[in-house]
Amino acid sequence: MKRWHKLGAGVVFLAAFHCLILFAGFFAPYSYTSRDRRLPFAPPTRLHFFDESGKFHARPFVYDIKDDPAHFGAYLTDTGRRFPIRVFVFGAPYRVAGPFSARVHLFGVDDPGRIFLMGTDAFGRDQFSRFLYGGQISLLAGLIAAFLAISLGMLVGGIAGFYGGWIDNALMRSGELFLALPWLYLLFAVRAALPLQIDSTQVFLLLVAVMGLIGWARPARLIRGVVLSAKERNFVVAARGFGASDSYLLLRHILPQAGSVVLTQLVLLIPQYILAEVTLTFLGLGVGEPMPSWGTLLASLQQYFILSSYWWMFLPALILMPLFLAYYSAADALQERLKSVSL
Repeated sequence: MKRWHKLGAGVVFLAAFHCLILFAGFFAPYSYTSRDRRLPFAPPTRLHFFDESGKFHARPFVYDIKDDPAHFGAYLTDTGRRFPIRVFVFGAPYRVAGPFSARVHLFGVDDPGRIFLMGTDAFGRDQFSRFLYGGQISLLAGLIAAFLAISLGMLVGGIAGFYGGWIDNALMRSGELFLALPWLYLLFAVRAALPLQIDSTQVFLLLVAVMGLIGWARPARLIRGVVLSAKERNFVVAARGFGASDSYLLLRHILPQAGSVVLTQLVLLIPQYILAEVTLTFLGLGVGEPMPSWGTLLASLQQYFILSSYWWMFLPALILMPLFLAYYSAADALQERLKSVSL
């Protein structure tokens, strides 16, 4: 029962997190390109229920902030200006499911008030909004690359395990070559070989393709082992005796036996590829400005004065930790279930 609780908690958290990213335009109070030049490196906005006189307010509110004339780059709270937090407010337009657009946001404050749950960057852009929009790129990269790697792994592993012989040897030796490759350095080399002015969309698609193409070997080896066992089972032998084709046997009877392995590998690969995209973008080899990515949010941490002065710039990295833990927790629970079923 604990295993199911662990798996269920991980799935619920991942589903909620992905919904938050999927509908980033609705949950983000501002556009990822919206700038407020008056408020560079503004700290996270504090939510208040009690005003300066101690009176309780059922609706939370924020105070206005202004420059501190005595300290450059610092801000003071203007307690004379309160802005209540409103829900379902109209704001910057955003896309919903492609061609459709909307302007309703979950929360916000009236102008000229500002609410920055994760502070702002050097350009006065809301870090929380950029984190949500950036997740669409980073998560999409991880998902597409993982599905590509798993698809290739199923194809190669299924063929190698089903036919065996020289086909099996050739495919598995090729897989060992890909396992031995330092894939992160290979991504560095591929991106470094490209022109610096290449379009961000092309960079994204190329990196996703490379990550998927070099990540198929490990899933292929695991799927091959399942196919070797499944093809000798009685119902497969009976189906072959009735004249079933090789493709029918693979698709209908054999590969479905590898469903648990495929799902576990998928859950393991997604966070690895998300981290790969974040790392490449952090180093300037991935998606660049003005498109947001979790890597671009963290890229500013390469500057020492930001590391030492603005603690809230670490928040995107801290939020990613429970996401990765949830993925690995779900994968661990799936592996435990797989072992219990096989016993």
